[in-house]
Amino acid sequence: MTNQQAFGGDWTKDKLARVKNYLDAYVRVMKNQRFHTIYVDAFAGTGYQTLSYRESPGELLLPELAEQDAIGFLDGSARQALQVVPEFSEYIFIEKDKRRANELEKLKTAFPSMASKIEVKNEEANKYIANLCENRDWRKCRAVMFLDPFGMQVAWDTIQMIAATQAIDMWYLFPLGVAVNRLLRKDGEIDESIKIRLNEIFGTTSWYKAFYRREKRMDLFGESHERKQKIADFKVIGDYFVGRLKEAFGPEGVANNPLLLRNSRNVPLYLLCFAAGNPKGAKIAIKIARYILKSQ
Repeated sequence: MTNQQAFGGDWTKDKLARVKNYLDAYVRVMKNQRFHTIYVDAFAGTGYQTLSYRESPGELLLPELAEQDAIGFLDGSARQALQVVPEFSEYIFIEKDKRRANELEKLKTAFPSMASKIEVKNEEANKYIANLCENRDWRKCRAVMFLDPFGMQVAWDTIQMIAATQAIDMWYLFPLGVAVNRLLRKDGEIDESIKIRLNEIFGTTSWYKAFYRREKRMDLFGESHERKQKIADFKVIGDYFVGRLKEAFGPEGVANNPLLLRNSRNVPLYLLCFAAGNPKGAKIAIKIARYILKSQ
């Protein structure tokens, strides 16, 4: 049994193209400002989008992701970021898997003129991001961060720390269909361990009341029985998460038109979300991101 799966296809190209378009616009806006600019890729992989090793095959939960027509060879987000002109001042690629981190190191050879700007961090993403957010002088720095997890690895505490810097623009591939919706049982009888994971990704327990309601029904003997029923579809879950982002980044700091990404079988996989960290720059950042998210 193989531990490799093919991921990609049009939805992968789509997400990468949109993030790349934002980076192109971002560096043009920032080129005449005196900030130290950073691009952070929190789940950088190998630098390429092709046959992607997964740490835990069961974590994906959605077999429809494995598409034969997705097998290909694409520049991943790390390589695309390195092709943006003007350049960022610094590039940080975070990858927990040692083998993939070693592959990322090869980017320094592929882009020799930028080697001194590239840092590869073989660390757990949440832990490294917390350290980055706490220890940089964000009065002098600005950043774009791309969170592209395989599943539910991004903790809400991490989102809050990113927002608190007031300096980081965040693109987040939220695992709407690939994980969250699959864990929401129709009868509401969710294992405690799964509830904990959902609490961590949403940063609250209120998701349960938002996604379920109690119904009373009469049986054949006239007895009243109460049961839970799932009322959340992909839109309800997506709207709820965007609302949570607005609590962290402020109502004007989040694009209200996140992009639902589907595979070739039209199955919803991810929700591509954007939030702007700096209140002063949020208006133009949101304007650019909303245009990119709605464009075909």
